[in-house]
Amino acid sequence: MRRIVLYVSDKCPHCKDAKRYLMEKGLQYRECNVKMQRGRKELDALGIRSVPALKVGDRVMVGWDVRKFEQLLKSK
Repeated sequence: MRRIVLYVSDKCPHCKDAKRYLMEKGLQYRECNVKMQRGRKELDALGIRSVPALKVGDRVMVGWDVRKFEQLLKSK
């Protein structure tokens, strides 16, 4: 399984949806809050300005869409 990183902010409802989905599916992931310096730095390095953002291996998805995320998980 490729490593999953979820970039979030505290008040983002879509971030909470993504987090809930990952937890319900039992997927291991690292949560990175963009309000913290490390999270903001990582997200900036990816050239992304909004959350939620998910990084699966070396692929990145911005926004939360279950079908797109499941496709991302299946892609090589």
